[in-house]
Amino acid sequence: MHIKPEKVKAFIYGVASYLPKERLTNEQLAVDYPEWHIDKIYEKTGIRSRYIASKDETCSSMAINAARNLFSEYKISPTEIDFILLCTQSPDHFLPTTACIVQHELGIPISAGALDFNLGCSGYVYGLSMAKALIESNQAKRVLLLTSELYSRYINTNDKSVRTIFGDAATATLLEGKLSSQEIIHSFKFGTDGSGAGNLIVPDGGSKKPIGNDSHIEKEDGSGNKRAPSNIYMNGAEILSFTLKTVPNSIEEILQMANLKKDQIDRIIFHQANKFILDKLRVKTGFTEEQFLVSYENYGNTVSSTIPLGIEKAIKTSDLKNNDKLLLCGFGVGYSWAGCIVEWMHCKVR
Repeated sequence: MHIKPEKVKAFIYGVASYLPKERLTNEQLAVDYPEWHIDKIYEKTGIRSRYIASKDETCSSMAINAARNLFSEYKISPTEIDFILLCTQSPDHFLPTTACIVQHELGIPISAGALDFNLGCSGYVYGLSMAKALIESNQAKRVLLLTSELYSRYINTNDKSVRTIFGDAATATLLEGKLSSQEIIHSFKFGTDGSGAGNLIVPDGGSKKPIGNDSHIEKEDGSGNKRAPSNIYMNGAEILSFTLKTVPNSIEEILQMANLKKDQIDRIIFHQANKFILDKLRVKTGFTEEQFLVSYENYGNTVSSTIPLGIEKAIKTSDLKNNDKLLLCGFGVGYSWAGCIVEWMHCKVR
């Protein structure tokens, strides 16, 4: 019998988060949108509340708080980190790199690498792939994968189509390597279709169209929502159509790559877009409610932070057991999508 030799394989050591103090509840939204009853907001989204960053909070401050929570909970020293990956679409500045600011504030050694990558809902899975590559190619030993998003900064308060959905959050994941003959994080599947870029976008503010005099002029759409070119715009119908067309096929490909059947998957954490999309995806992909873990109700859609928030919740509620096969999939803005398998393993706190 052939036994595979042991090699260094990346695994998730721990996950922690940071949530702003301010919460935006459905009761508050119902006051702002009297035509929408509280029950209607919940019925359409499955979300009861979402966290909103205060004016003095930034991408870096939230990421730093998430990292400090991780270090405290798992007894980790910042000096042990030798690479930082920060996923965000709301950086502190266009330049410098927000990950560099985080490195300095956390006291991570100057010998560490640090980079930002601009991805939304698929970003966490992309981050796992990069962390795995760094560790398994012996370029890093401990990678700090951060997600930090403040979509609220782009949302017009008169646009209920997005204000009811999105929330702010940051997460921190530590990845390390261990000797193993089996793959631990594997069967990655990526996809990109830039033809849908305009369906979830902040039109003004980048190099293509810098902020100008007309960037803050509001216009009202056919549903009574108001937004300016400096605000986020989402075509919900097109996002739904893209998701239902793309994600089920991607899941089938991941299962084939991993040589697994659907009933061999113990837990599934998809990007927590909203209840409507996830319910349709669960039915279309053929997974059971027991397999399907959800966490959007009290967070809303926190973009790249939804999957790690789901993992953290599953850890705390004991919904993840040692050797569970965990299927992750993120999808959305870009269009971009990514999924993988994680062979879950619990780690003892140092």
